[in-house]
Amino acid sequence: MAGTVVLGAQWGDEGKGKITDILSERADLVVRYQGGNNAGHTIVIGDERFALSLVPSGVLHPHVTPVIGNGCVIDPKVLLEEFDMLTSRGVDPSRLRISANAHLIMPYHRKLDAVIERHLGKQQIGTTKRGIGPAYMDKFSRFGIRVQDLFDPKIFKNKLETVLKDKNKLLTKVYNQMPMDPAPIVAEYLGFAERLREHVADTSLLIADALAEGKEVLFEGGQGTLLDIDHGTYPFVTSSNPTAGGAAVGSGIGPNQLDRILGVTKAYISRVGTGPFPTELEDETGDRMIEIGGEFGTVTGRRRRCGWLDAVALKYAARVNGLTEIAFTKLDVLSHFETIKVAVAYDSLGERYDHFPRQQRVLYNCLPIYEELPGWNVDITGARSFDELPKEAQEYIAYVEQLAGVPISMVSVGPERSSTLERG
Repeated sequence: MAGTVVLGAQWGDEGKGKITDILSERADLVVRYQGGNNAGHTIVIGDERFALSLVPSGVLHPHVTPVIGNGCVIDPKVLLEEFDMLTSRGVDPSRLRISANAHLIMPYHRKLDAVIERHLGKQQIGTTKRGIGPAYMDKFSRFGIRVQDLFDPKIFKNKLETVLKDKNKLLTKVYNQMPMDPAPIVAEYLGFAERLREHVADTSLLIADALAEGKEVLFEGGQGTLLDIDHGTYPFVTSSNPTAGGAAVGSGIGPNQLDRILGVTKAYISRVGTGPFPTELEDETGDRMIEIGGEFGTVTGRRRRCGWLDAVALKYAARVNGLTEIAFTKLDVLSHFETIKVAVAYDSLGERYDHFPRQQRVLYNCLPIYEELPGWNVDITGARSFDELPKEAQEYIAYVEQLAGVPISMVSVGPERSSTLERG
Protein backbone atom coordinates (compact mmCIF):
# COMPACT_ATOMS: atom_id res chain seq x y z
CA MET A 1 0.00 0.00 0.00
CA ALA A 2 1.46 3.35 -1.01
CA GLY A 3 1.21 6.59 0.97
CA THR A 4 -1.03 9.64 0.82
CA VAL A 5 0.33 13.19 0.94
CA VAL A 6 -1.84 15.99 2.35
CA LEU A 7 -0.44 19.42 1.52
CA GLY A 8 -1.44 23.03 1.15
CA ALA A 9 -2.23 24.21 -2.36
CA GLN A 10 -2.12 27.92 -1.46
CA TRP A 11 -0.09 30.05 1.00
CA GLY A 12 -0.85 27.78 3.95
CA ASP A 13 -3.74 28.05 6.44
CA GLU A 14 -6.00 26.01 4.14
CA GLY A 15 -7.32 23.63 6.80
CA LYS A 16 -4.84 20.79 6.29
CA GLY A 17 -5.01 19.76 9.94
CA LYS A 18 -8.72 19.04 9.72
CA ILE A 19 -8.37 17.04 6.50
CA THR A 20 -5.44 15.06 7.92
CA ASP A 21 -7.42 14.43 11.09
CA ILE A 22 -10.34 12.99 9.09
CA LEU A 23 -8.11 10.81 6.91
CA SER A 24 -6.25 9.65 10.04
CA GLU A 25 -9.30 7.60 11.00
CA ARG A 26 -8.13 5.12 8.34
CA ALA A 27 -4.36 5.62 8.78
CA ASP A 28 -1.74 3.78 10.80
CA LEU A 29 1.04 6.41 10.67
CA VAL A 30 0.82 10.17 10.18
CA VAL A 31 4.17 11.74 9.24
CA ARG A 32 5.07 15.42 9.41
CA TYR A 33 7.82 15.82 6.79
CA GLN A 34 9.01 19.46 6.91
CA GLY A 35 8.83 22.75 8.75
CA GLY A 36 8.81 23.50 12.45
CA ASN A 37 6.61 25.20 15.01
CA ASN A 38 5.92 28.02 12.56
CA ALA A 39 3.15 25.92 11.01
CA GLY A 40 0.01 25.45 13.09
CA HIS A 41 -2.93 23.13 12.55
CA THR A 42 -6.27 23.70 14.23
CA ILE A 43 -8.64 20.77 14.78
CA VAL A 44 -12.15 21.05 16.21
CA ILE A 45 -13.73 17.98 17.82
CA GLY A 46 -17.14 18.75 19.26
CA ASP A 47 -16.64 21.61 21.70
CA GLU A 48 -12.88 21.12 21.87
CA ARG A 49 -10.31 22.97 19.81
CA PHE A 50 -6.76 21.66 19.47
CA ALA A 51 -4.00 23.93 18.13
CA LEU A 52 -0.97 21.84 17.14
CA SER A 53 2.32 23.21 15.84
CA LEU A 54 4.76 20.27 15.85
CA VAL A 55 2.93 17.08 16.77
CA PRO A 56 1.23 15.58 13.68
CA SER A 57 -2.58 15.84 13.59
CA GLY A 58 -2.96 12.06 13.79
CA VAL A 59 -2.10 12.16 17.52
CA LEU A 60 -5.79 12.69 18.26
CA HIS A 61 -6.51 9.12 17.08
CA PRO A 62 -5.37 6.49 19.62
CA HIS A 63 -4.56 3.91 16.92
CA VAL A 64 -2.22 6.23 14.97
CA THR A 65 1.57 6.46 15.37
CA PRO A 66 2.49 10.14 14.80
CA VAL A 67 5.95 10.69 13.30
CA ILE A 68 8.15 13.80 13.01
CA GLY A 69 10.42 13.16 10.03
CA ASN A 70 14.02 14.08 9.30
CA GLY A 71 12.94 17.07 7.17
CA CYS A 72 11.58 18.92 10.19
CA VAL A 73 13.35 21.30 12.56
CA ILE A 74 12.39 20.86 16.20
CA ASP A 75 12.31 23.26 19.11
CA PRO A 76 12.36 20.71 21.97
CA LYS A 77 10.94 23.15 24.50
CA VAL A 78 7.92 23.83 22.30
CA LEU A 79 7.50 20.13 21.57
CA LEU A 80 7.48 19.21 25.26
CA GLU A 81 5.03 22.02 26.01
CA GLU A 82 2.78 20.52 23.34
CA PHE A 83 3.17 17.10 25.01
CA ASP A 84 2.04 18.59 28.31
CA MET A 85 -0.93 20.34 26.71
CA LEU A 86 -2.10 17.12 25.06
CA THR A 87 -1.63 15.08 28.23
CA SER A 88 -3.61 17.61 30.29
CA ARG A 89 -6.49 17.24 27.83
CA GLY A 90 -6.56 13.47 27.85
CA VAL A 91 -4.53 12.81 24.69
CA ASP A 92 -1.59 10.38 24.98
CA PRO A 93 1.49 11.65 23.07
CA SER A 94 3.69 8.69 24.07
CA ARG A 95 3.17 7.10 20.63
CA LEU A 96 5.06 9.94 18.90
CA ARG A 97 8.26 8.96 17.12
CA ILE A 98 10.92 11.50 16.19
CA SER A 99 13.63 11.12 13.57
CA ALA A 100 17.13 11.03 15.06
CA ASN A 101 18.23 12.99 11.97
CA ALA A 102 15.85 15.93 12.46
CA HIS A 103 17.66 19.17 13.28
CA LEU A 104 17.21 21.14 16.48
CA ILE A 105 16.19 24.77 16.77
CA MET A 106 18.61 26.34 19.24
CA PRO A 107 18.26 29.56 21.27
CA TYR A 108 20.68 31.39 18.97
CA HIS A 109 18.46 30.50 15.99
CA ARG A 110 15.51 32.27 17.60
CA LYS A 111 17.65 35.27 18.52
CA LEU A 112 19.15 35.57 15.04
CA ASP A 113 15.74 35.20 13.41
CA ALA A 114 14.45 38.20 15.36
CA VAL A 115 17.46 40.48 14.89
CA ILE A 116 17.91 39.68 11.19
CA GLU A 117 14.24 40.41 10.51
CA ARG A 118 14.46 43.67 12.42
CA HIS A 119 17.67 44.58 10.58
CA LEU A 120 15.93 44.14 7.21
CA GLY A 121 13.53 46.99 7.99
CA LYS A 122 11.15 47.58 5.08
CA GLN A 123 12.55 44.50 3.34
CA GLN A 124 11.29 42.17 6.07
CA ILE A 125 10.11 38.75 4.93
CA GLY A 126 7.54 38.38 7.71
CA THR A 127 8.98 35.34 9.50
CA THR A 128 7.45 34.01 12.72
CA LYS A 129 10.78 34.68 14.51
CA ARG A 130 10.82 31.13 15.84
CA GLY A 131 14.27 30.30 14.48
CA ILE A 132 13.10 28.17 11.55
CA GLY A 133 15.14 29.83 8.80
CA PRO A 134 18.41 30.03 10.77
CA ALA A 135 18.05 26.36 11.79
CA TYR A 136 17.70 25.32 8.13
CA MET A 137 20.64 27.58 7.22
CA ASP A 138 22.82 25.72 9.70
CA LYS A 139 21.55 22.38 8.40
CA PHE A 140 22.63 23.14 4.86
CA SER A 141 25.89 24.78 5.88
CA ARG A 142 26.61 21.62 7.95
CA PHE A 143 26.69 23.49 11.25
CA GLY A 144 23.46 21.94 12.45
CA ILE A 145 22.86 20.05 15.68
CA ARG A 146 20.58 17.04 15.33
CA VAL A 147 18.25 15.22 17.70
CA GLN A 148 20.69 12.30 17.96
CA ASP A 149 23.39 14.66 19.31
CA LEU A 150 21.35 15.18 22.49
CA PHE A 151 22.20 11.65 23.63
CA ASP A 152 25.97 12.10 23.55
CA PRO A 153 26.70 14.97 25.99
CA LYS A 154 30.32 15.31 24.89
CA ILE A 155 29.45 15.60 21.18
CA PHE A 156 26.57 17.97 21.94
CA LYS A 157 28.76 20.25 24.07
CA ASN A 158 31.60 20.28 21.51
CA LYS A 159 29.27 21.04 18.61
CA LEU A 160 27.49 23.78 20.53
CA GLU A 161 30.72 25.49 21.60
CA THR A 162 32.06 25.38 18.04
CA VAL A 163 28.88 26.84 16.57
CA LEU A 164 28.57 29.53 19.25
CA LYS A 165 32.03 30.89 18.45
CA ASP A 166 30.72 31.76 15.01
CA LYS A 167 27.24 32.87 16.13
CA ASN A 168 28.57 35.13 18.87
CA LYS A 169 30.81 36.95 16.39
CA LEU A 170 27.74 37.53 14.24
CA LEU A 171 25.58 38.62 17.16
CA THR A 172 28.13 41.02 18.68
CA LYS A 173 29.97 42.46 15.67
CA VAL A 174 27.11 42.68 13.14
CA TYR A 175 23.94 43.00 15.19
CA ASN A 176 25.31 44.64 18.37
CA GLN A 177 23.85 41.94 20.63
CA MET A 178 25.22 40.31 23.76
CA PRO A 179 27.07 37.01 23.23
CA MET A 180 25.42 33.76 24.34
CA ASP A 181 26.90 31.49 27.01
CA PRO A 182 26.95 27.78 26.02
CA ALA A 183 26.73 26.43 29.60
CA PRO A 184 23.02 27.14 30.29
CA ILE A 185 22.10 25.94 26.80
CA VAL A 186 23.90 22.63 27.39
CA ALA A 187 22.12 22.17 30.72
CA GLU A 188 18.70 23.02 29.27
CA TYR A 189 18.97 20.82 26.17
CA LEU A 190 20.44 17.80 27.93
CA GLY A 191 17.47 18.10 30.29
CA PHE A 192 15.16 17.90 27.28
CA ALA A 193 16.99 14.77 26.15
CA GLU A 194 15.74 12.66 29.04
CA ARG A 195 12.09 13.31 28.17
CA LEU A 196 12.63 12.83 24.45
CA ARG A 197 14.77 9.68 24.57
CA GLU A 198 11.91 7.15 24.35
CA HIS A 199 10.45 8.90 21.30
CA VAL A 200 13.56 8.93 19.08
CA ALA A 201 13.76 6.29 16.35
CA ASP A 202 14.94 5.44 12.84
CA THR A 203 11.74 6.82 11.40
CA SER A 204 12.74 6.11 7.79
CA LEU A 205 12.85 2.40 8.64
CA LEU A 206 9.64 2.66 10.67
CA ILE A 207 7.77 4.18 7.71
CA ALA A 208 9.28 1.76 5.18
CA ASP A 209 8.26 -1.23 7.30
CA ALA A 210 4.72 0.10 7.67
CA LEU A 211 4.36 0.56 3.90
CA ALA A 212 5.81 -2.91 3.24
CA GLU A 213 3.22 -4.37 5.61
CA GLY A 214 0.40 -2.72 3.67
CA LYS A 215 -0.37 -0.11 6.31
CA GLU A 216 -1.86 3.30 5.55
CA VAL A 217 0.63 6.16 5.88
CA LEU A 218 -0.32 9.83 5.67
CA PHE A 219 2.36 12.44 4.98
CA GLU A 220 1.38 15.83 6.39
CA GLY A 221 2.86 19.03 5.02
CA GLY A 222 3.07 22.36 6.81
CA GLN A 223 2.57 25.78 5.18
CA GLY A 224 1.64 25.58 1.47
CA THR A 225 2.84 25.31 -2.12
CA LEU A 226 3.23 29.05 -2.63
CA LEU A 227 5.51 29.18 0.42
CA ASP A 228 7.84 26.45 -0.87
CA ILE A 229 11.50 27.55 -0.82
CA ASP A 230 11.94 26.52 -4.48
CA HIS A 231 8.46 26.85 -5.95
CA GLY A 232 6.86 29.61 -3.90
CA THR A 233 6.82 33.40 -4.13
CA TYR A 234 10.50 33.74 -3.21
CA PRO A 235 11.85 35.38 -1.05
CA PHE A 236 8.54 35.55 0.84
CA VAL A 237 8.54 31.83 1.51
CA THR A 238 9.36 29.30 4.20
CA SER A 239 12.74 27.54 4.46
CA SER A 240 11.68 24.04 3.42
CA ASN A 241 9.73 22.14 0.75
CA PRO A 242 6.03 21.74 1.60
CA THR A 243 5.39 20.48 -1.94
CA ALA A 244 4.83 16.78 -2.61
CA GLY A 245 8.47 16.08 -3.46
CA GLY A 246 9.41 17.16 0.05
CA ALA A 247 7.37 14.29 1.50
CA ALA A 248 9.83 11.69 0.19
CA VAL A 249 12.99 13.60 1.10
CA GLY A 250 11.67 14.74 4.48
CA SER A 251 10.62 11.28 5.63
CA GLY A 252 13.26 9.04 4.05
CA ILE A 253 11.21 6.98 1.60
CA GLY A 254 11.21 6.71 -2.18
CA PRO A 255 8.81 8.79 -4.29
CA ASN A 256 7.33 5.61 -5.77
CA GLN A 257 5.71 5.05 -2.36
CA LEU A 258 3.44 8.08 -2.89
CA ASP A 259 0.40 7.49 -5.05
CA ARG A 260 -2.25 9.86 -3.69
CA ILE A 261 -1.45 13.59 -3.55
CA LEU A 262 -4.27 15.59 -1.99
CA GLY A 263 -4.03 19.37 -2.17
CA VAL A 264 -6.05 21.38 0.33
CA THR A 265 -7.44 24.74 -0.77
CA LYS A 266 -9.90 27.18 0.70
CA ALA A 267 -12.90 28.20 -1.35
CA TYR A 268 -11.18 31.59 -1.33
CA ILE A 269 -7.50 32.33 -0.54
CA SER A 270 -5.41 33.91 2.20
CA ARG A 271 -1.82 34.52 3.17
CA VAL A 272 0.05 35.74 6.25
CA GLY A 273 2.92 38.19 6.12
CA THR A 274 4.32 40.15 3.22
CA GLY A 275 4.69 39.24 -0.44
CA PRO A 276 2.70 39.41 -3.68
CA PHE A 277 -1.00 38.46 -3.59
CA PRO A 278 -2.83 39.16 -6.89
CA THR A 279 -6.41 38.61 -5.63
CA GLU A 280 -6.03 40.34 -2.25
CA LEU A 281 -9.10 42.34 -1.23
CA GLU A 282 -8.13 45.44 0.70
CA ASP A 283 -11.72 46.53 1.13
CA GLU A 284 -14.92 45.73 3.02
CA THR A 285 -15.29 42.39 1.21
CA GLY A 286 -11.84 41.28 2.36
CA ASP A 287 -12.60 42.42 5.90
CA ARG A 288 -15.80 40.35 5.88
CA MET A 289 -13.88 37.26 4.73
CA ILE A 290 -11.42 37.71 7.58
CA GLU A 291 -14.18 38.20 10.14
CA ILE A 292 -16.47 35.39 8.98
CA GLY A 293 -13.62 32.97 8.32
CA GLY A 294 -11.81 33.72 11.59
CA GLU A 295 -8.67 34.39 9.58
CA PHE A 296 -6.01 34.67 12.24
CA GLY A 297 -2.88 32.48 12.41
CA THR A 298 -2.97 29.38 14.63
CA VAL A 299 0.60 29.87 15.84
CA THR A 300 1.10 33.64 15.67
CA GLY A 301 -2.43 35.04 15.85
CA ARG A 302 -1.52 37.33 12.95
CA ARG A 303 -4.36 38.69 10.81
CA ARG A 304 -4.42 37.00 7.42
CA ARG A 305 -4.85 38.80 4.12
CA CYS A 306 -7.81 37.44 2.14
CA GLY A 307 -9.05 37.44 -1.45
CA TRP A 308 -11.10 35.59 -4.03
CA LEU A 309 -9.97 32.15 -5.16
CA ASP A 310 -6.99 32.27 -7.49
CA ALA A 311 -7.37 29.51 -10.09
CA VAL A 312 -4.10 30.49 -11.78
CA ALA A 313 -2.22 29.68 -8.57
CA LEU A 314 -4.32 26.54 -8.04
CA LYS A 315 -3.43 25.20 -11.50
CA TYR A 316 0.21 25.87 -10.67
CA ALA A 317 -0.09 23.95 -7.40
CA ALA A 318 -1.72 21.05 -9.24
CA ARG A 319 1.20 20.94 -11.67
CA VAL A 320 4.19 21.21 -9.31
CA ASN A 321 2.69 18.72 -6.83
CA GLY A 322 1.09 16.32 -9.30
CA LEU A 323 -2.19 16.62 -7.40
CA THR A 324 -4.52 13.66 -7.80
CA GLU A 325 -7.38 15.34 -5.93
CA ILE A 326 -8.38 18.46 -4.02
CA ALA A 327 -10.01 19.03 -0.62
CA PHE A 328 -12.09 22.24 -0.71
CA THR A 329 -12.43 23.93 2.69
CA LYS A 330 -14.40 26.83 4.21
CA LEU A 331 -17.07 26.79 1.50
CA ASP A 332 -19.52 28.00 4.16
CA VAL A 333 -17.71 31.36 4.40
CA LEU A 334 -18.83 32.21 0.83
CA SER A 335 -22.50 31.77 1.82
CA HIS A 336 -22.39 35.41 2.95
CA PHE A 337 -21.68 36.91 -0.50
CA GLU A 338 -24.17 37.77 -3.25
CA THR A 339 -21.73 36.93 -6.01
CA ILE A 340 -18.44 35.03 -6.05
CA LYS A 341 -15.39 35.75 -8.15
CA VAL A 342 -12.62 33.47 -9.38
CA ALA A 343 -9.37 34.71 -10.92
CA VAL A 344 -8.91 32.79 -14.19
CA ALA A 345 -5.91 34.77 -15.49
CA TYR A 346 -3.72 37.79 -14.68
CA ASP A 347 -3.02 41.05 -16.44
CA SER A 348 0.46 42.45 -15.89
CA LEU A 349 1.21 45.76 -17.61
CA GLY A 350 -1.16 44.89 -20.46
CA GLU A 351 0.02 41.31 -20.97
CA ARG A 352 -2.27 38.37 -20.15
CA TYR A 353 -0.91 35.46 -18.07
CA ASP A 354 -2.86 32.21 -18.00
CA HIS A 355 -0.10 30.47 -16.05
CA PHE A 356 1.56 31.49 -12.80
CA PRO A 357 4.45 33.85 -13.70
CA ARG A 358 7.83 32.99 -12.26
CA GLN A 359 9.32 36.48 -12.43
CA GLN A 360 8.81 38.36 -9.17
CA ARG A 361 8.61 41.67 -11.02
CA VAL A 362 5.73 40.40 -13.17
CA LEU A 363 3.83 38.89 -10.25
CA TYR A 364 3.96 42.13 -8.27
CA ASN A 365 2.21 43.92 -11.13
CA CYS A 366 -0.43 41.25 -11.74
CA LEU A 367 -4.08 42.23 -11.61
CA PRO A 368 -6.67 39.42 -11.55
CA ILE A 369 -8.97 38.75 -14.49
CA TYR A 370 -12.16 37.50 -12.85
CA GLU A 371 -15.10 35.34 -13.80
CA GLU A 372 -18.17 36.01 -11.65
CA LEU A 373 -20.61 33.36 -10.41
CA PRO A 374 -23.86 33.65 -8.46
CA GLY A 375 -23.74 33.09 -4.70
CA TRP A 376 -26.23 30.95 -2.78
CA ASN A 377 -27.07 33.05 0.32
CA VAL A 378 -28.06 29.95 2.28
CA ASP A 379 -26.53 28.49 5.44
CA ILE A 380 -24.81 25.28 4.30
CA THR A 381 -23.15 24.27 7.59
CA GLY A 382 -25.79 21.57 8.15
CA ALA A 383 -25.17 19.82 4.82
CA ARG A 384 -23.89 16.28 5.20
CA SER A 385 -23.78 15.21 1.56
CA PHE A 386 -22.83 16.91 -1.68
CA ASP A 387 -26.42 16.65 -2.94
CA GLU A 388 -27.61 18.75 0.02
CA LEU A 389 -25.60 21.75 -1.18
CA PRO A 390 -27.44 24.49 -3.13
CA LYS A 391 -27.22 24.26 -6.90
CA GLU A 392 -25.04 27.39 -7.04
CA ALA A 393 -22.55 25.91 -4.58
CA GLN A 394 -22.37 22.69 -6.59
CA GLU A 395 -21.81 24.68 -9.78
CA TYR A 396 -19.04 26.69 -8.11
CA ILE A 397 -17.26 23.47 -7.12
CA ALA A 398 -17.67 22.03 -10.61
CA TYR A 399 -16.26 25.24 -12.11
CA VAL A 400 -13.16 25.14 -9.88
CA GLU A 401 -12.64 21.46 -10.75
CA GLN A 402 -12.71 22.36 -14.42
CA LEU A 403 -10.20 25.21 -13.99
CA ALA A 404 -7.81 23.18 -11.84
CA GLY A 405 -8.07 20.02 -13.92
CA VAL A 406 -8.24 18.00 -10.69
CA PRO A 407 -11.30 16.40 -9.03
CA ILE A 408 -12.53 17.82 -5.73
CA SER A 409 -13.00 14.79 -3.48
CA MET A 410 -13.76 16.51 -0.16
CA VAL A 411 -15.76 19.63 0.69
CA SER A 412 -15.74 21.26 4.13
CA VAL A 413 -18.74 23.36 5.20
CA GLY A 414 -17.77 23.99 8.83
CA PRO A 415 -14.99 23.46 11.38
CA GLU A 416 -16.20 20.15 12.88
CA ARG A 417 -15.14 16.71 11.69
CA SER A 418 -18.74 15.93 10.74
CA SER A 419 -19.03 18.96 8.46
CA THR A 420 -16.76 17.51 5.75
CA LEU A 421 -18.46 15.93 2.75
CA GLU A 422 -16.61 13.16 0.95
CA ARG A 423 -17.44 12.58 -2.71
CA GLY A 424 -17.00 9.12 -4.21
